[in-house]
Amino acid sequence: MRRTAGHAAAGQLARRPARAPGRTRAAARPAAAAVLALFLSGLPVAAEPLAEPCAACHGARGVSAMPNVPSLAGQPADHLILQMILFREGIRSVPAMAGQLSGRSDAALARIAAFYAALPPAPPPDRGVRDPALAARGAALSARMNCGSCHLPDYSGRANAPRLAGQREDFLAHTLREYRDNLRIGADTQMNGLMYGVSDADIAALAHYLAHRD
Repeated sequence: MRRTAGHAAAGQLARRPARAPGRTRAAARPAAAAVLALFLSGLPVAAEPLAEPCAACHGARGVSAMPNVPSLAGQPADHLILQMILFREGIRSVPAMAGQLSGRSDAALARIAAFYAALPPAPPPDRGVRDPALAARGAALSARMNCGSCHLPDYSGRANAPRLAGQREDFLAHTLREYRDNLRIGADTQMNGLMYGVSDADIAALAHYLAHRD
C-alpha cells in the first residue's frame, strides 16, 4: 500500500535521536523564526570567524569539494538557520555534524547563515561533464514533479526551500534517496511524500540535471 505523508511523519518521529525526547520538527520553527528575525534586523554579514570551522568540509567560500557534503554559498538564510537548529537540538542526525553546533547561540547561527547566504554560489571544482540525455530526463522529471514551485523556476531556492542549482550531484542524489526512504528530516513531510516510489535511475537524472544548473 502506498505510504502517505502521515506514514512518513510517523516513521521519522520514530527515528528521532533518544537524547531529544518529545521534540518534533515543529519545535524548531519558533526558534527558526526568532533567529531569522535577528538576521533580518541587520546583523553584519562578515561572520567569517564563526564560519571558520565549517570551511574544512563546506569550503572556504561555501563551495564544497568534498563528496556528499553540500555547498552552502548562496543558500537561503532561513533554510540554513533551520538546518543548524535541527542539528543543534539533535532533531536531525548526521554523524559529521554531531556536536559541531553544540552551545551555539541563536545569534551565532544567524551570523553564520547570513555569511553563507551572501556568498556567490558556484559549481564544485570536481563537477563532471554534463550528459545531455540524462539532463533532459531530469528536466522532464523536475517539470512533472513541479520542483520549481517551491525551489523557484531557476532552482535558486527561497525561505526553507534550499538552492538546488549547482549543488553537488552526489549530495543531491543522496538527499533525494533519504527523503524517498523516509530517512531525512525536513521542515515538513512534503518532500518525503513527493519522493516516495521514485526510482534510483530517476533520482540520478534529477540530481544530474540540477547539479548542472548554474
